[in-house]
Amino acid sequence: MLPGPRSESPTGSAPEPGAAGGAGRFEGEWRRALELVAGSDEIDLVCHICPDGDALGSALAAALALRGLGKRVRVSFGDDPQVIPESLSFLPGQELIVPAAAVPAAPALVLAFDAASEERLGLLRDKAFAADALVVFDHHASNPGFGTVRLIDPSAPATAVLVDELLRRLRVPLDQSIATCLYTGIATDTGSFKYRATTPATHEMAGRMLATGIRQDLISRQLWDTTSFGYLKVLAGALERAAFEPEEADGHGLVWTWVPYQDMALFGVTVEEIEGLIDVLRKPAEADVALVLKQDPDGTLRGSCRSRGAVDVAAVCARLGGGGHVYAAGFSTREAVADAVQRFRTALAEVAAAAGADSEGPGAR
Repeated sequence: MLPGPRSESPTGSAPEPGAAGGAGRFEGEWRRALELVAGSDEIDLVCHICPDGDALGSALAAALALRGLGKRVRVSFGDDPQVIPESLSFLPGQELIVPAAAVPAAPALVLAFDAASEERLGLLRDKAFAADALVVFDHHASNPGFGTVRLIDPSAPATAVLVDELLRRLRVPLDQSIATCLYTGIATDTGSFKYRATTPATHEMAGRMLATGIRQDLISRQLWDTTSFGYLKVLAGALERAAFEPEEADGHGLVWTWVPYQDMALFGVTVEEIEGLIDVLRKPAEADVALVLKQDPDGTLRGSCRSRGAVDVAAVCARLGGGGHVYAAGFSTREAVADAVQRFRTALAEVAAAAGADSEGPGAR
């Protein structure tokens, strides 16, 4: 049986049903998710590999809430070894994180957060699909729809918004630990509330988190304004290699660079530490699309790309086996850098051509 009414938010009464995460469109899915949670004593919560603030923040916020309801919870992600970025080291609830190997082979209930595809679950993919039930919380438009229950809302600026709705429906009051995790999730995936997906409701949610007394200045400093000196050296090399190609992206321009593993090893920097490099590379006004390729020790290239709005980079990355959001997406490949960039250029051209054909089709204006 679920607990009693959730206390009112510090900024006023609790939000009305359907106020977050497009909830009104998923009433049947929400009902099933709540029934599964209510009927489970043990719950495994997983997020995507190489977790960012939204993935890990969402999973930890939900785990802390469920632990408060008396559930036995484990949090994990499918990397080996698991590396939590230094920028997220402040998140509460990390004592709940276990290695992927510690998750049962066939769990009773798995809740997955911020995974745009089943492949993004990494080593936990098979275990998640062997569970009696798999509930997916996500906001990526490229998500094909997997799991037993699918709470996938591309209109939500962050998966943390869906977790906030889950907690509201579970009548779990916010405390500073949960609020820190949720605030980190929405701040991360909205680029500190700069991205287009940010809405008045996003700011209202952030306000409820701040009203618990969390220190958003310290959170923001840790997320965006703290690096190692080694990162600066890696950044310098990446900027030196940066190339600007004004004719690409249908004339909207492409700027790209890559970071060899040797640079990271030389300066003691992890691939997680350079996630923010794309936000530096995307600044030139002359290019709509920015691409950073980061090399793993085994040679795998992880591509992160951004768009200023003229190009749907989720569609571009989908052609390369990846996905994401319209303005922020990614992919992985084992190719050489030159081959990966050429395939990216080709995908850019294909997406531009498809967009042009759509605009000239029946009913186009």
